[in-house]
Amino acid sequence: MLRSALAIALLAGSLAVLGACNTTAGVGKDVSATGNALTNSAEKAEPGP
Repeated sequence: MLRSALAIALLAGSLAVLGACNTTAGVGKDVSATGNALTNSAEKAEPGP
């Protein structure tokens, strides 16, 4: 449940960020930032040993 809520929040945030970009370069930066945020969230959500 928590993971799905996190995924929805990240998608909503990424839509807001993508809606704010004006150029192709801006889209690339936004997509990269979103990917980094997803990676960081996934690493934090991984169960420890």
